[in-house]
Amino acid sequence: MLRQRIGSMIPMVDLTWMKPRFQGNTIVVGAQWGDEGKGKIVDVLAEYADVTVRPTGGCNAGHTLKRGNDVFKLHLIPSGILQPNKLCVIGNGTVIHPDVLQQEITGLTQRGISLANLKISDRAHVTLPLYTALDKAQEVARGNQKIGTTGRGIGPTYEAKVARTGLRVADLFEPEAVLSAKLAPVLRAANQRLSSLGQPEFTMDTVLADCKRFAAILKPYVADTVTLLNQAVAQNKEILFEGAQGTLLDVDFGTYPYVTSSNATAGGTLTGSGIGPSKIDRVLGVLKAYSTRVGEGPFPTELDIATDTVGKTMSEVGQERGTTTGRLRRCGWFDAVAGRFAVQVNGLTDVAITKLDVLDGLDEIKICTGYRNKATGAILQHVPTQVSQMAQLEPVYETMPGWKTPITEAKKLEDLPVNARRYLQRLSDLMGVPVSIISVGPEHSQTIILDNPLTSPKRQAAVRAIPLA
Repeated sequence: MLRQRIGSMIPMVDLTWMKPRFQGNTIVVGAQWGDEGKGKIVDVLAEYADVTVRPTGGCNAGHTLKRGNDVFKLHLIPSGILQPNKLCVIGNGTVIHPDVLQQEITGLTQRGISLANLKISDRAHVTLPLYTALDKAQEVARGNQKIGTTGRGIGPTYEAKVARTGLRVADLFEPEAVLSAKLAPVLRAANQRLSSLGQPEFTMDTVLADCKRFAAILKPYVADTVTLLNQAVAQNKEILFEGAQGTLLDVDFGTYPYVTSSNATAGGTLTGSGIGPSKIDRVLGVLKAYSTRVGEGPFPTELDIATDTVGKTMSEVGQERGTTTGRLRRCGWFDAVAGRFAVQVNGLTDVAITKLDVLDGLDEIKICTGYRNKATGAILQHVPTQVSQMAQLEPVYETMPGWKTPITEAKKLEDLPVNARRYLQRLSDLMGVPVSIISVGPEHSQTIILDNPLTSPKRQAAVRAIPLA
């Protein structure tokens, strides 16, 4: 009745905004040190979205998706590409290495995946081969102070962006004289640094040839994605934003300097896509049922995967190797202090817990609920700013009983053992947000969706989505 009255009073009004929405505009963000399984969660939720967006990071990110016997490893293209007829956008906040992108495009095309709906922001920055060379040389020069970068040129690309000397996708299509003028100071500065590190320099002819080749790779996909995405918002389409890396790797909020070079938190999604905060309905954090980290830097709950039985179990059963580098991930117990921090800085509405099945065989499961100062005994309930402070702290653990039974066949909450549900409930209580999705295996189908913020009236009355115990 209301729809008819409004329509008759103002015939030209667009009433598409009144369409019922399943999940609205949703940000999916890593709430640990990356590698939380965001790709799979996005793949599951993309079924209900109209658009999927990769707003930040570069080819240092890696998302592994499993569909039956098929395994897809993506670095730049949004995981939603596996869903037919979905618009997929690489946003302005990303840095794009065209050669890596071309490899992904070729690999997907050969496997029958259409790239017809892929769009790349003309404002995204380009990773040049000279940035990759510089990244690797700088990491070697750091010696014992190395950060643990992937060596993919991500840091130098973002550095150039902030210094206002970066090369954007749109620049690739400028006349050669204009492009050469833009590249001259970039090449000069990079060569000075490469020379000081004992590495060979690049010539203008080489860089221009790379740019010409990159323009040909990107041309079919380039678009004004800011306008495209805001038009989608105006048309009441549902947008799913796929975060890269994780909160504890964010350049502002992570364990600095052992972080990535971009904002991996929800705020980075907004600046990396051109969508305003008032257009976001849901911020879903993704966490493993335990913790992992790739590369250097503090990791409070780390277990020795070489000598500790539980650490070895997490590593082997969880197949914990980086998608991008193949490096063995460090493993440890769930860190609820870091989880609470992720809830705060991202404004999480709910969380997805992945790889719960990896804990199936354990007698006991520990959760870090605080950090104890080794010298004073004082308990800290927040993540300290300085990395040097982390060395003075040790985790305070709470122990819960395991469930000692396989859960990979579970299809609904009630199929999970009582102790598994109690564990999930405790994580929810400690972080102060509901668990809405549970992953019990790598397959798309091995996912239990409990609830989401837009469809359940329960969410209006309770902090948690559903009693888990």
